Amino acid sequence: NATGRGAQDSLVNADFDFQRKLPLEAIQVVLEELRKNGNLEWLDKNKTSFLIMWRRPEEWGKLIYHWVSRNGLTNSVFTLYELASGDDTEGEEFHGLDEAVLLRALQALQQEHKAEIITLDDGRGVKFF
Repeated sequence: NATGRGAQDSLVNADFDFQRKLPLEAIQVVLEELRKNGNLEWLDKNKTSFLIMWRRPEEWGKLIYHWVSRNGLTNSVFTLYELASGDDTEGEEFHGLDEAVLLRALQALQQEHKAEIITLDDGRGVKFF
């Protein structure tokens, strides 16, 4: 029975080269569960390419909207870059979020009538309500 640092060392030095593979059917079950929970989106019709999100777009949207509300920024317009990489969002959980996931989060907010994705001269942006 290893405890504390000993357990960590034993895990770090463990030999994980089992030469086993999960059967395709099991992989498909896992992927389907992720999709049902909103954490996976197929990127093609043949289901060979997918995006796995550790938070659902709705959850990211709630975090973003909470930041907007907390900072009194409703009725403000932001570029996608400002939201994901701007100085104002530094330290927020969504800072550095991939643009594809950010768009999905904003689309979720748009469906709730809390935001509108708009086209700006230099790309896309969003207005919060």
